[in-house]
Order: sequence, then structure tokens, then C-alpha cells
Amino acid sequence: MRVFGGRARAGLMRLDDVLTALGPDGVMEQRVADVPLTQVVGTVDRANDFDEEFRLVSSHLQRRWRSLADAMATGVEPPPVELIQLGELYFVADGHHRVSVARELGRLVITARIRRICTIAYGMACLRAADLASKRAELAFLRRIPLPQPVRTQLWLDTPAEWLRLADAAQSWALDRTLAGRPPADRQELAADWWAEEVAPVLERLRAAGYGLDLRDVQLYATALALRDRRGAAAWPADLAELWPAPRRTRLFR
Repeated sequence: MRVFGGRARAGLMRLDDVLTALGPDGVMEQRVADVPLTQVVGTVDRANDFDEEFRLVSSHLQRRWRSLADAMATGVEPPPVELIQLGELYFVADGHHRVSVARELGRLVITARIRRICTIAYGMACLRAADLASKRAELAFLRRIPLPQPVRTQLWLDTPAEWLRLADAAQSWALDRTLAGRPPADRQELAADWWAEEVAPVLERLRAAGYGLDLRDVQLYATALALRDRRGAAAWPADLAELWPAPRRTRLFR
């Protein structure tokens, strides 16, 4: 996509694409609020008119944009824009020019009428189009392993393969517990138990040992799981430090 008078840039994310990746899970009531412009990242139906920073793509919209910009610069405030909210992300249903001009004027927030759509996978503010494949895999994971909502808001893995490995590990854990005589449970209960009884203790031990302090919980657990699998082990070692590669020593002198 090429910006009017500028170089090629990525376009806006489409609501339908992101909603498909996150999985719709109900609609909340509407409200009016001020929204950070940095979190307005997409559109319902005008992906070809603006780039990812809400700059005009084609010249035929320039006159309307300039008229609105002149009015807003002199203190005229237009009506609220209409946004759709998915997690921490917002998509413009009406008011693309108003968002574009507000960004150009250096404003930090914009007043909006908001309709929130709940989703199965959580939409973090940092989510971009390149992350949708991993989010689709996360959605498939959550349909197999329906973790509690507070856990879901912190989930982030970079690749679809990590989600597949994690789902297999969770279901293997649940099967082992069932074979050991644990009473049957539904998916929600098994998912919550897996996180509380398997994931959380491993995270606690790793954090206490100083590992993965810059990683989210699920990233740290997935990393440890991959290292364990690479060793061909089915259980966690008594000392989890055995899994981690030793830090490289830097040679200062030859």
C-alpha cells in the first residue's frame, strides 16, 4: 500500500480478520469514553483508504481531510467517532478522517462511542497483522484448553507451533491424572487445574532461580517445556537449572 505522496506502508488491520483470529464470544453494552489513539489500529471497512498510522492513501480524500483539519485546528470539535473494541484494540466504524486528523494534530485521545465485542483469545494493544497466525493458533488452544479469563489476558506466544505443543502437554497432563484415579472433570476445570497445579509451580521455581524474568508466564513455561522435550524427558528434573543452557563466557583477551 502506498501513502498519498509517500512511500509504501502497511494498511490498517481489518476488524473481520482480527475477530476471526481472536474468536467472538458475545457483545457488551455500548459506552462513550476517551480512547488512546495509539490503540485505534484498524477499520471495519476502509482498509484501502488509510495506512496503519491513519495517513491518507489516495488523493481524492485530501480535500475533505484538509477541511476537517482546518476546523479542528481552530477549536471546532466534531462528534464522537464510532469504534469497535476487541480487548485493548479499537477499530473504526465511523470517523476515519477524525482519527487521522486527531493523530496529525498530536492529540493523545479521541472521544468515541464504543461497542465492545468479547473474544476468546485476548487482543493485546501490541497485536498487529503479522501476529494473527499465532493468535489463530492460540484460539484453537483455548478451545481445547479453556483457561480462566485472568490467565487469558496475559497469553502471548510468537509461533503457532508453540501453542500446539502446549495443548498437547496440557491434555497429556490431564490424561495422566485421570489414569491415576482422579475423578473426571469438564474442560474448564481441567484447564484451571493444569495451570494451577502444573504450570504455576514450574513458574515459581524458575522465577525464584532467576530464569525468564523478561518473559510472560506462558512464554517461560513454553520455553522450559521445549527444553525438557529436547532432552527427551517426560518429567521435570529436581533442579530446573539443568534445563537451561549455561551462559556463554566472553573472552576479553586472546
